[in-house]
This record gives sequence, structure tokens and C-alpha cells, in this order.
Amino acid sequence: MFSTFTLPCGLRIVCAPGQTEIVYCGIAVDAGTRHELPNESGMAHFTEHMSFKGTQRRSARQVISAMESVGGELNAFTGKEETVYYCTCLGQHVSRAIDLLLDIALRSTYPQEEMNREVEVVIDEIESYLDQPAELIYDEFESLVFPSHPLGRNILGDAETLRTFRTTDMQCFTRRLYHPERMVLYVLGNVRPEKIIQMVEKAVPLHIPPLGGETSFCSSPKGSRGVFTCKKDTHQAHVIIGAQAFGGNDPRYLHMSFLSNMLGGPAMSSRLNLALRERNGLVYTVESNYVAYTDTGLWSVYYGCDAADRARCHKLATRELERLTDHPLSQRTLDAARRQLKGQIGISYDNFENVAIGMAKRYLHYGRTLSQQELFEQLDAITAEDLLTTAQIVFSPERLLTLEYV
Repeated sequence: MFSTFTLPCGLRIVCAPGQTEIVYCGIAVDAGTRHELPNESGMAHFTEHMSFKGTQRRSARQVISAMESVGGELNAFTGKEETVYYCTCLGQHVSRAIDLLLDIALRSTYPQEEMNREVEVVIDEIESYLDQPAELIYDEFESLVFPSHPLGRNILGDAETLRTFRTTDMQCFTRRLYHPERMVLYVLGNVRPEKIIQMVEKAVPLHIPPLGGETSFCSSPKGSRGVFTCKKDTHQAHVIIGAQAFGGNDPRYLHMSFLSNMLGGPAMSSRLNLALRERNGLVYTVESNYVAYTDTGLWSVYYGCDAADRARCHKLATRELERLTDHPLSQRTLDAARRQLKGQIGISYDNFENVAIGMAKRYLHYGRTLSQQELFEQLDAITAEDLLTTAQIVFSPERLLTLEYV
């Protein structure tokens, strides 16, 4: 299903056949928040914005119109471990998309005049985010779980630091991290792999000097514990309970995904939704989330409730954790949960853009691909004892951290 290649310049390519006439392609760069130096907070995200502001070959207007002029889409996002630039277009325009993506990834110029304008756009993004406590609490929680570590930083950065950045700073950042060896170009669509290679070879030099030195600047973080309460002017209390968990290189990451889905996945029959909402009417939203970074992970439960109901909600939530740590699931319960998760995954594969991005991120960070069938086989191999052992490690009371907005 997958085809992978590495060009002489170090650029890796991963492609898979599509099911429609649409092509989903992009470039995943191994440059995220955790790769920023202490004086670069927010640089990865700001670089993503500035990559649309002109290259050595295109003006800012030409960058944004290159795909829109043929009905395609160009976008990007920044995470803690990567930045992804992506396009969606008709198959006949994939060569245009690949040329554009490589241009903004390797030849952006980051003009100071554009930086001076765009920094205010990013600061406005930060300020709008501060008005959303249900979103903000996730970042503050992560900063508590990973204190004094780049993974604990807000991806957007802060206004004071952002206003100090100059073109030379961004050029230093991209020279260090935006290199073909640290990139994966991905294509999901009905395009022959050899054609993709030809398109790439036209757009990027075949021989670029390899990177020298170490470009990852932090080790696996250590987490905090305890209860933290912040006073906020909100109509309801917002609460997160969670802990540091396993990274994507640990086989237990799949156990955590399984447990998190049982606890508070999208299904209304999830354990936390039944306990807090359906049976007791205490919350509108309750969810369990798990993020696996390469060397560590973050699991959490979030809910919003009336301030007077905090203690009761906390008791009900932790009771569900205890149920998963006290004894193994019955075979019937395990099979039902596995069937539900596999069904959700199967449906998610209908979102081709997310499938393509997931393929790229996996190949970028782990150097491997994973088909739906392979994933299902891994899920089939999970036992009740696997889940019990993982739950006892992660959901252990002494490991948990709670953050409350009241």
C-alpha cells in the first residue's frame, strides 16, 4: 500500500494510493515547539505563518494564490514536535502543489516588513485563545505536567518575545531545522510514485550538504503532581485530571489509546459520559484525551461543571479510573470496547486528509508506516491484563495532577 523513498538530499517521500480524483499532499518538518531554544518561544509557529509571506521565487500574493487559482487549498499547522504544510487539489495540479510546498519549506525569505505585520496577527490569535478557558486549560495543564521543558511551552508563544524576532532570527531557526533530512513529503492520491519523484527532483536540488551537529535540544521531561487551582472569571469550573504517559515508541501507547477511548472517547456510552452526564446530569462535556509524543505522552480527562459540583465530579471521575485499575476487564467488555474502537478508526479513515497527515507524521518521527489492517491486528493482540497493567501505572493516584479553573 505504501511506497517510500529517500532522495540524495535526504528528503524522504511516502505515498499511498487514493480512492478519489483528489490528491492530499504536504511536507512534514521535524521542527516544533520542543525544538525551540529558550529564547525562541513561539518561533516554530511564527515561522509557519511567515512561510506564506514570500519565497525566493514567489511573492506573498503568489504563494496564497498558487493553489486557490486552480480551486485547491493550502494550509499549515504547528505542533509540539512538527510543522506540517499541506495541500488538497485535483490530481492534475499535484505538480504545482509539490513545487509550491517545497518552495515555501526551503526558500522562504521571511521579510522583516511582513514580520512586523504578521506578528500582530499572531498576537491577536493568542489573545483570542486566552478568552477560551476550555481550550486554555489544556496548555496550562501541559505546562504543569512538563515544567521547565519545551513540551510545556505554549505553541503560540507570548507577545513580548514574538515582537523581538527579526528576519535573521527566523533564518537561523530554519537553517537549523528546515532541512531536507528533517522533512517528509507525502502524497495520498492516484499518482504514480515515480512521477512524484520526478516532480520533487525538478523542485529541489538533489545534493544539499547534510546537517551537522545535534538539532534536538531536550530530553524526556519529568512531570509534576498534585492539585493546582486558578481563579478565573468564568461561569463554570473547568477541570483537568491527568498524568504523564507513554510515548509513541513505547508499545503501551496503544493500550493508552484503548483506555482513553473507553473512558471518554467520542461515544456517548463512554464511561465518564455515563457517570457524569447521563446518570447524574453534572456536566455538558466530559472527555478523555491522550497525546503520544515520540518519547513521552500526556493523558487527561477534562470536564466543565458548576463550581459547587467539583468535588462530586472528581469523585465520580476517579471512581471510573479505579474501576480500570482494580481488576481486568471481562472478555465480553474487552471485545465490545475493541469492536467500538475499531469501528471508530474505520470511519475515521474516510477523512483522507487526516489519514495522509497521520501517515506523514508517523513516517517523520518513527520511520515507518502503519496500515489500517496492521493497526487492527495490534488492537486484536491487546489483552485485559495489558490494559490493567497500563491503567495501574498511569492512573495511579500518586501520579495524577489536577488543574482547576474556578
